[in-house]
Amino acid sequence: MKLPVFAAIALFSSPFVIAQTSSPALLTPGTTLPIRFDHSIDANHVHTGDAISAKTTQQVRLANGQTLPAGAHVIGHVTTASAFSFDTTPYAKQKQSTLTIHFDSIDAKNEHLPLNVYVRAMADPITSWDARRPKPSDEDPLGTLTQIGGDQLTPSQKEILSQEGDIVGYQHHGGAYAHLISATGNAPSSCDATDTEQSMGLYSASACGLYGFTNVSLLENGRAGNASTLTLVSHRDSPKIWANSTALLEVLSQGPAVVSQ
Repeated sequence: MKLPVFAAIALFSSPFVIAQTSSPALLTPGTTLPIRFDHSIDANHVHTGDAISAKTTQQVRLANGQTLPAGAHVIGHVTTASAFSFDTTPYAKQKQSTLTIHFDSIDAKNEHLPLNVYVRAMADPITSWDARRPKPSDEDPLGTLTQIGGDQLTPSQKEILSQEGDIVGYQHHGGAYAHLISATGNAPSSCDATDTEQSMGLYSASACGLYGFTNVSLLENGRAGNASTLTLVSHRDSPKIWANSTALLEVLSQGPAVVSQ
């Protein structure tokens, strides 16, 4: 079928062509991406359009059998940032401060993969650090680590146990892997379960919502409404994601369009 001349000119002269992915998605639904933020993102200082970056902390299996290595670069941007300002008017209702970021893509091994994810869980740097630090040796000579969300990981054992003692995951390929467990936590929507093994990084199989953040609420995590979008709000302070905070992203079921230039 031939396009009319004017239609063909309009199509091919446009700077952007939007098309659905023609090959099978390498990031299938349920795939998790454990990440660590490279820099702080503070609603007091960032502006709409500012770039954000993070890196994966553990290798992630792709649908074609290959893996994304630890250190794969996650790219995003700020979409909303409003600093907190205390209203001294008598009986004032404090206006909330907002920080919204969008996860755009992940780059590794010459692959540029658009992201269609939600933030299953996120933890501040102190909580993330505690997940890497064993209890004092006189309490636990095996050096057991407590994953974010409560699972128990002992370096010398392959099994990862829940707080009830059930086997919920395994250590292999240099990382922690588990079938995701449905949970609610303090997330705006529940976190789902999977019957496939996923990369967990520092997180428990049932981790869901925010960990370690104070005076801040998770208004949007990208699961309902705007995919790949995270919104933090506060009526007491300006929301901030500190450098070395971590998060567990999960791929949603419907893939985004690929935008090429």
